[in-house]
Amino acid sequence: MSAIERATTQDIRTILDLQRAAFLDREPYSVEERCELIDRAIGLLVNHEQEIVEALAADFGHRSPTFSRASEVLSPLAMLKQTKQHLREWMQPQARHAAQGQAFVQYQPLGVVGIVTAWNVPGYMVFSGLAGALAAGNRVMIKPSEFTPHTSALIARLIHSVYDEREVAVVLGDAETGQAFCGQPFDHLLFTGATSIGKHVLRAAAEHLVPVTLELGGKSPVIIGRTADFKAAVAKVVVGKLLNAGQLCVAPDYVFVPRESMDAFIAVAKAVVAGFLPTLKDNPEYTSIINARHYARLQGYLSQARAAGVELVELNPAAEDFSQAAHNKIVPTLLRDPGDELQVMQDEIFGPLLPVKAYDQLSEVIAFINARPRPLALYYFGQDAEEEAQVLSRTCSGGVTLNGVLSHASLDSLPFGGVGQSGMGAYHGIDGFRTFSHAKAVLRTPQQPA
Repeated sequence: MSAIERATTQDIRTILDLQRAAFLDREPYSVEERCELIDRAIGLLVNHEQEIVEALAADFGHRSPTFSRASEVLSPLAMLKQTKQHLREWMQPQARHAAQGQAFVQYQPLGVVGIVTAWNVPGYMVFSGLAGALAAGNRVMIKPSEFTPHTSALIARLIHSVYDEREVAVVLGDAETGQAFCGQPFDHLLFTGATSIGKHVLRAAAEHLVPVTLELGGKSPVIIGRTADFKAAVAKVVVGKLLNAGQLCVAPDYVFVPRESMDAFIAVAKAVVAGFLPTLKDNPEYTSIINARHYARLQGYLSQARAAGVELVELNPAAEDFSQAAHNKIVPTLLRDPGDELQVMQDEIFGPLLPVKAYDQLSEVIAFINARPRPLALYYFGQDAEEEAQVLSRTCSGGVTLNGVLSHASLDSLPFGGVGQSGMGAYHGIDGFRTFSHAKAVLRTPQQPA
């Protein structure tokens, strides 16, 4: 089967059986072989950077080429190189205490790993997942999103050009294909996507008791404390929110500011956008919404908030008319103190809309966050050590960046994953290696004297 055909259930199972047979037919990959497999992925990113950027632009209608290079090429490239650098160390047996004899944990490959990626940063997800799965010595099958057909077809072609189907294979198709893929007896399944779809993935995987890592999403809150460098905090939040037009799973979803600083937040946010995106409509660095359905969803949030009397503050420095904007571009918009019953405060936004909530005491912010599903990320700005400690100890999220946004998710030395409805399990760096390995407990008992 060609790597770019629409796969049937039988096609998927045929590749899986081929990969499992190849895995069982020989010794596990050595460190040198694993590094060589990773080198092939590195070569794809280095040699096809422009093609990747252009494919993403075609899928989004328009996408910032600067962001595409950073997120889809340079970031996974760094992860692949870091993985190679540390792989020999990661593969060493880990000694454990034993009262008698020798105890250790041996990390061995699981077999065949399935990877299902989302549409928002598809290259990053494919190659970061591949880094961990190959490092652990596995064969890999990948199902990229049907919402980015140009990018998915390119990834399939590139993977097919350097890997044998028994090593790494790409399966293309629609949601039905994805459902069939998730129902296969993999040795591990990594899924990135919406929480609602994650539930279906977990059910499908349960049929064969396949262990699953779910990287989902949720409403990632920002807390700006009274001791924060206020202007710097607002700038980081706004810039982070507008990367990929807010279409990131760790994008700031709503922000809490001290009640007395609400007007200042709005003023600084306007100045920040005017500084780095003085125009938006035809600006090559401002990304479009992925498709008409998501554009309509975001417009629906604004319409409902407007009807409820919420003040909407457009961050539109040149006062451009977006009514005829091409490629589903949306004006970045602040929503001032929207009611919690509104849809924009219920759903993960995944767009350039930012609710701003006023607070008086930190305790009410913590109570608000804890009354909702646990988020994938949380961001705190402030210089108060006691307050920072309270935020860290009293809230539970997949990860945290202090005095910044997004950064923890791109640091290879930290595990990346969610908790509760924002996901389960983690990968990246050594945590990816361990996720896709079996930690086998081994005890060598002492020899008894003759």
